[in-house]
Amino acid sequence: MQFLSDNAAAVHPAVWKAMMAADAADAPYDNDALSRELDSAFSALLGRECAALWVATGTAANCLALASMAQPHGGVVCHREAHIEMDEAGAPGFYLHGAKLLLADGASAKVTPESVAAVIDPIRDDVHQVQPHALSITQASEYGCVYRPREVAELATLARERGLGFHMDGARFANAVAFLDCAPGEACAGVDALSFGFVKNGGLGAEAIVFFDPEAARMIRYRRKRAGHLQSKGRFLAAQILAMLENDVWLSNARAANAAATEIARAAGDRLLHPVEANEVFLSCTIAEREALRTQGFGFYDWGTDAARLVTAWNAQDEHVSALAQAIAGL
Repeated sequence: MQFLSDNAAAVHPAVWKAMMAADAADAPYDNDALSRELDSAFSALLGRECAALWVATGTAANCLALASMAQPHGGVVCHREAHIEMDEAGAPGFYLHGAKLLLADGASAKVTPESVAAVIDPIRDDVHQVQPHALSITQASEYGCVYRPREVAELATLARERGLGFHMDGARFANAVAFLDCAPGEACAGVDALSFGFVKNGGLGAEAIVFFDPEAARMIRYRRKRAGHLQSKGRFLAAQILAMLENDVWLSNARAANAAATEIARAAGDRLLHPVEANEVFLSCTIAEREALRTQGFGFYDWGTDAARLVTAWNAQDEHVSALAQAIAGL
C-alpha cells in the first residue's frame, strides 16, 4: 500500500490509448499534427492566448521556463523549500548558465510579497551584486498548500512593479485547481510562464511549458533543442498531454487524489503539520509510529526526524486509503 509519491502512480488508460493512436507516421520533432494542437488546447483551457511546448520532465519545464526570464548574471527569487532549490540538483544554474537562486521565506513553503521584497530590497543596483530577474512560485507548494488567486495576483503585481518575470511551477497545478474549484486560468492569472504537470497526475513522460508571451516560446524552442529535450517523435508527448486535457481527465484525476488525502487528513487530526489542500499529507510521527505503519504494509517517506510525508495518487485504492486512515487514527 504505497503512499511514497504520485510520481509512482499508474499511467491513465486514456494516455496509453492516445499513444497507441499516435503510433503512425507523421512529421518529426514538434511539427506533427498533435504537437501543433497544443497552443490552441491550452489557450482554450486557460482563457488567454498562449504557446505550449512539451518536454519530458518537470525539471526541464521549470528551468527552460526560467531561462526565458533570467540572464546568467541575474537571480531567481523562490522559496527556500522550492523544488528548484531542493530537488533539482543545481539544474537551474546549469540551464540558466550560472544564474543564482535567491531564497525567500514563508509559511507552508509559500512566499508573500513581503518575503520577496525582503530578499530583493537590500540588493544594490550595481554590477557587484546579483540582480533579481524572475520570481518562481510552486502551485501547490512543496507542503501541499495552495496559492489563492488573490495571492497570485498580489505577487504578479509585485513582479510587474519590480520588472521580474513570473514563473509558476505547476507540477501539482491540477491538484491546486481541484482544491480551488475555479477556472484553471484563475489559478495562474498574471504569470508569464507555467510549468503544467502531467506525470504526477496520470501521465507517462510528458510535461508542458505554457508561455503567455509568444516571443519567449519562440526563443525557448532553440534552448529546448540545445538542452536535449527536442524529441524526434514528439507526437507521443503531445498525445499524452492532449489525452489528459480531453474530457478534463487531468482535473478528475486530481480531484480523486485530493479526496484520498482529505480522508487521511481527517484521521490525522492534530498530527497535521500543514493544511491539506492538495494530495500531500505531512504529519508528526515518531520513529516507532512510522515503523508501526510500515509493519502494517504502508509505504511513505520520512520527513526529517519526527515527521512523515504521505502522497496520494489519482488511482489510490479506496481500501488502501481507508486502511491507512484507520491505522493513523489508531496510533
